[in-house]
Formats: sequence, C-alpha cells, structure tokens
Amino acid sequence: MPSLTPDLFLGCMIGFFAWFAVRCVLSGFFTVNQNERAVKTSFGRVERLGEATTAEDPISASLNAEEKQRYTYPQVRVIPPGGPYFKWPWEKVYKVSIATETVSMALDPGSPSANNSGTILEAVTKDQLNTGLSGQIRFKVSERNLYAYLFGVKYPIAHIMGYFVSVLRERIANFEAPAAADGTPAVQTGISINDLRKNLRDINEHMDKECACSAARYGMQLDASLITSIDPPPEVESALAAINTAHNQVSSDISLAQASADQKIVQSRRAVEIETLKAQAEVEPLTLLAYQLSELKANGGKGALEAYVRNVRLGLYTQASRIVMEVK
Repeated sequence: MPSLTPDLFLGCMIGFFAWFAVRCVLSGFFTVNQNERAVKTSFGRVERLGEATTAEDPISASLNAEEKQRYTYPQVRVIPPGGPYFKWPWEKVYKVSIATETVSMALDPGSPSANNSGTILEAVTKDQLNTGLSGQIRFKVSERNLYAYLFGVKYPIAHIMGYFVSVLRERIANFEAPAAADGTPAVQTGISINDLRKNLRDINEHMDKECACSAARYGMQLDASLITSIDPPPEVESALAAINTAHNQVSSDISLAQASADQKIVQSRRAVEIETLKAQAEVEPLTLLAYQLSELKANGGKGALEAYVRNVRLGLYTQASRIVMEVK
C-alpha cells in the first residue's frame, strides 16, 4: 500500500478546498427576480415565522370555524426580490412566480382535452337545460400562504380550478333573478338561461366573493372572473329563440297595457282635481257672501241687512230688460 506523501496530501487538500469552493461557495449564491418570491428549506424543513399560522392572517377571514381547522398552514419566511443570497448545500431554495395569469375557465389541468379542449364549460340550469359557458379567470400565487402552494397542496392550479367550477355550477343550478331596485320581485319567465344572461355581472361578483377564500385554502388568490357568454345547446337554440320572441311580445303587450292604464289613472286624477277646483271656485263666493251678510247683521242690525238686499235687487233691476211682477 503506497504511503501518503506530503505532495499527495497537499493535492488532496487542494482538491477538497476547490470542490468546497465550487459546491458551497460559488453555487451557494442565488438571486430572486422582481416577479418572484422564494422560500428556503433546511434538511427538508421550511424556515417558519415562529408559531404563526395562517389562521391568524387576514386571508382566513372568509373561512368558517371548521374550514380554519382544515386549512391552517404555518407562515414561512419569504425571501423578497434581490440578492445575492446564500444557501448551504443542505438547504434548498423554492422560487415561485407571483405574476397574474389568465386562463380559460373551462381549462382542466388534469385533462387538457376535457371541456372541448378547455374552451366551453358545461353546466345545468334549474330547469334542466344544459348550457355552455365561456370566459376567463385571473389568479396568482398568494405571497401570504406560500406553504400551502408549495407543500400543502400537490397540484394547486387543479384544486383552484376544481373549486371554481364547482361553485360556478352550483350557482348556475340554483340561480334566480334578483328583485328589482324598488323591492318588487322579478318576473318569472320559466327560462333560467334568460335570467343568467341578464345577470352576468351579478354572477361574476358572486364568484369573486365565493372564491375569496382560495388563498387560504390552496395558496392561490383569485383576482377576478369574467363569464363572457352563456349559450344553450344547438338542438334547443331555435326553440328557445321562438320562446324568447313570444315572451318579448307578451312583455311588450303587458308594458303597453300598463302604460295605458297608468295614463288613464293620471288623467282621471287630473280630472278630479280640476272638478274639485271648479267646485271650490263656485263655493268660495257664496261662503264670502254669507260671511259678509253675517257681519252686516251683527254690526248694523236688521235694517242694514234689508238695505243690502234692496240695493242688490235694484242692481238686478238695472240689468234686466223686462220685469214681471206678481200681483196679488
């Protein structure tokens, strides 16, 4: 067995230090881009912020008590953009892009060919009409819950898409047209797809509200959803168009009848007001005359009242062209 000479020992030491410099020093530095966030693990355990969890974070405000127990994740130390940072060989860095992404709401990450290759999402309305929905959703990774995105959920995008689709289908299946602004209930047409089309904005707002808990659940934040169209199956589209035409005609007739009735009511009220004013105009002189006569009788005695009657009679005589007197 050859002995370890000083030159061989020196060569081994130089080789070790060279390997250490390359492995631990040069490759230990890393940077984080502006649209990225990073977390670091040591022997597989992520660096945490003490005992803090997402249950105390504002992102869990939309969860109920049972959901808070299910979706409680530790809060981790997030490495912000910049650098260079250093890590040891036993440490590993996970970088995540927090840029907002837009995908079709019909996308199925587990099966790209599903839902007509991710273009149309099918849903059933309350009157058992199979409809096709198209639109987009925007989402991004939640910086406040990177643990759930990286370690808590195996495939976060599949979870958030599945959750969104389930909430949307439940909403479509139970949707009812909201009441009017004055509190009167909406007119029921029996065709739920018409109500859905007229209330796309309300449906989008409902989806944003219901999916606000996605960041606490899966570590992905739903920024917005936009349903652009709701279409019936081709085999019933012509029948639905005919029904809509008949319904629009009926609605038009009802509106015209209501307008005519309202106009007649307004005219009747105006006529009543006019006749009331006429009656008041005829009664007012008589009322004033009675008042004046009462004042004359009270202040001037019987003679004043008889004189007033005589003067009125003389005035009438001057205006008459012929007088007929009764002779006893």
